[in-house]
Amino acid sequence: MTDLKTLKVPHTFVERIIERTIFASRWFLAPIYIGLAAGLVVLLIKFVQHAIELSTHVLTTGGDATIIGILSLVDIALMGSLVVMVMFAGYENFVSKLDLAGSDDKPSWMGHVDFGDLKLKLMASIVAISAIHVLESFMNISHLSDRELGWSVGIHMAFVVSGVLLAVMDRLTGKSHE
Repeated sequence: MTDLKTLKVPHTFVERIIERTIFASRWFLAPIYIGLAAGLVVLLIKFVQHAIELSTHVLTTGGDATIIGILSLVDIALMGSLVVMVMFAGYENFVSKLDLAGSDDKPSWMGHVDFGDLKLKLMASIVAISAIHVLESFMNISHLSDRELGWSVGIHMAFVVSGVLLAVMDRLTGKSHE
């Protein structure tokens, strides 16, 4: 009997090492989230570039071009917000809680967005970004073929339907867990 107990100890030890290794591997995600922070810098540079271009041509462009330029700025802002949301919520859900005690400017949603909420917020952001692209297409309709416009609307509708289905599935699975 003692031989069986001694055989079981190494298995438990090995199992603990495997579990701790798997658990510690979540830190491999941290550089990815740092990379997303670097992506925010890229978006900031593009935003400033577009804003300067828009402001230098404000007197020489028509209303449609101005609206498209502003929509491009909104698009970049939404993309930046999406990156921040993924970065914070992903880090908190999959790596470690952010220790921001005493921080007055911590967003109210931080610490309250679980994976299901993150999926829905991501999808809503993607739909909003897609809607801006469709609006840009309609503002530029004279330069697009019917096929390009159809693809733009079709892709947007695929995002909308996917978002609705994701929300329905989340609601159904949420009710089954209650």
